[in-house]
Amino acid sequence: VQLQASGGGLVQPGGSLRLSCAFSGFTLDYYAISWFRQAPGKEREGVSCIGSSDDTTYYKDSVKGRFTISSDSANSTVYLQMNSLKPDDTAVYYCAAGPRCLPVYWGHGTQVTVSS
Repeated sequence: VQLQASGGGLVQPGGSLRLSCAFSGFTLDYYAISWFRQAPGKEREGVSCIGSSDDTTYYKDSVKGRFTISSDSANSTVYLQMNSLKPDDTAVYYCAAGPRCLPVYWGHGTQVTVSS
């Protein structure tokens, strides 16, 4: 199992970014894909997840209405569209795979910085 997150960068408050998580070694029928983030000095927290069987989605309260998770099974990629970004969204973002949104396999992170 391998996962690779990409798409991070520097964006101004109110801007948008789309993160990608390319995965291999499994299909979305088997594992769910989750996005986590870790800001400096803070614990890693779950942000969003897309279920493995029925595309059920989960969002952390603070990102509801701003972030959208989606999957492209044909290209083995999960996306996290992030709109209306805030400085508090600044963190290293990781994607992970596992049953029922439990993170078993981790990819390397991608830095998201929201700053003017």
